[in-house]
Amino acid sequence: MLIDKFKRPLQDIRISVTDRCNFRCPYCMPSEIFGERYQFLPKEEILSFEEITRLTKILVGFGVNKIRITGGEPLLRTDLHKLIKQISELDDSLDITLTTNGFLLKDSAKLLKDSGLKRITVSLDSLEDDVFRKMNGRNFGINRVLEGIDAATEAKLSPIKINAVVQKGVNDHTLIDLAKHFKGTGHIVRFIEYMDVGNKNGWELDEVVPANDILAIIDKELPLEPINPNYRGEVARRYRYKDGQGEIGIIASVSQPFCGDCSRARLSTDGSLYTCLFASRGLDLRDTMRSGGTDTQLEEMIKNIWQARTDKYSEERSDSVITNSSAPKIEMYQIGG
Repeated sequence: MLIDKFKRPLQDIRISVTDRCNFRCPYCMPSEIFGERYQFLPKEEILSFEEITRLTKILVGFGVNKIRITGGEPLLRTDLHKLIKQISELDDSLDITLTTNGFLLKDSAKLLKDSGLKRITVSLDSLEDDVFRKMNGRNFGINRVLEGIDAATEAKLSPIKINAVVQKGVNDHTLIDLAKHFKGTGHIVRFIEYMDVGNKNGWELDEVVPANDILAIIDKELPLEPINPNYRGEVARRYRYKDGQGEIGIIASVSQPFCGDCSRARLSTDGSLYTCLFASRGLDLRDTMRSGGTDTQLEEMIKNIWQARTDKYSEERSDSVITNSSAPKIEMYQIGG
């Protein structure tokens, strides 16, 4: 097991399989920047499934037991189920999950499950169709995403988590409807504070709805009580409905940072390893692989970067960083959330 400078183990890897997305959510990939002519990575710069599996095998050897497939939108990657199968064959005890916007999920849920995917998270910021259309930036209606969630439920990709990024004045008036819709279904809605990830989303602190406010909104109509985390380092604070009809989570990266227990690393689409969601640069593993580097060399590179890790961005935000968010950071679509 690898331990960093703050005694945090490496246990969780987020793997971005594509930098492309069919949505243009303003908080991640705003359409005014990522237009039709935007140049995404060419195919030759993207890690192959074999390269991803090779690196994953090394990471599993270091004690990683949670693998999350992300993007961009991961279901845009052709034959993604083949990668899921390759990773699942490394160790059948691995917790392999995927985060998606759900638009392409209906036709792929069963195949993903059959290939070894254990669980799924769907990004869904509102159940109000007009709000959803605005927030996905492409005017897509909500029904197709709901059909995808139904397909994932039928495929037993559970527990299904529903992630909703909360922005003041945009979708904060729709939180109750979202909670009510999934209450009693076994699905877990997780409300996420709008974060200053990357530099292209125009983030402002006054657009953040703090976790305590989110909790108060839900609790007023659907009474809640706190419950213990499932494991050390779980990012969402858990609350269950007092009537026993399920639970929600709140992810408070801005107002209540959780850096102290962070055990996650991220592998970008082009093969760089990042030790923080807010990092400005990563460790290039692709070029080492493609120039004939051995597994031993890759192991040493990964070991050195994690053991030297001192990242605590969310805990160390200064007022100047919060107000202008100008420090260079990797974009969310390149390394997933």
